[in-house]
Amino acid sequence: MAVPADAPPDHALVSAIRAALVAGGDPEGALQQQRYMKSTLPYRGFTSPRLKALLRPLLAEHPPADPDSWEATVRTLWDEATHREEWYAALAVARHREARAWLAPASMPLFRHLVVTGAWWDVVDETATHLVGPALVAHRAELTAVLREWAIDADLWVRRTAVICQVGRKEATDTDLLRHAIEANVDDRTFWLRKAIGWALRDLARTDPDWVRAEVARHGDRLSGLSRREALKHLETS
Repeated sequence: MAVPADAPPDHALVSAIRAALVAGGDPEGALQQQRYMKSTLPYRGFTSPRLKALLRPLLAEHPPADPDSWEATVRTLWDEATHREEWYAALAVARHREARAWLAPASMPLFRHLVVTGAWWDVVDETATHLVGPALVAHRAELTAVLREWAIDADLWVRRTAVICQVGRKEATDTDLLRHAIEANVDDRTFWLRKAIGWALRDLARTDPDWVRAEVARHGDRLSGLSRREALKHLETS
């Protein structure tokens, strides 16, 4: 979805979110969060439950009016963020129940923007599993080819997204797509890709353990120890 240059964000929602974040928070906790996340953006110091409770009534009061305004609001909160909670708020707006129909091929440039500019596991994993994943399920014919390209992208976070975007899909998992994403990245020793492969396999093992065992065996020593341990974590390996 290419947002028109004049597409306005929901200024009332953006202002309400920013004001609420400034008014709350915990400065001491914010420093601990920033150190833990190794974030260049500072935190306000909201725990996840507190942030969700803060955002819930604001999102209910300001539902997205149309896809252009929705995307503009997400991008405004994201691109103008001064604290990491604004990124989390942008993702909450993106996930608004009134925007589910817009998790579609036209929104993939937005999701890629979040992944590439976020470039860290917390926001990438949220985008992958709660935005890209549902879009893939709803538009599999159009987006399978896109995710196959993402699996071989130069950006490691885009590739991680391709690996983990089907986490939680259970029987609806496209194993051909997952196999392609793993195959494209199995030789990469980056921690974030090794962990992603293990996570994707471990998750699918709950519903298709035989497929996961077969994939682990097929890759043999190409599969990193971390990926293997994660994949087989809840399976009998004897």
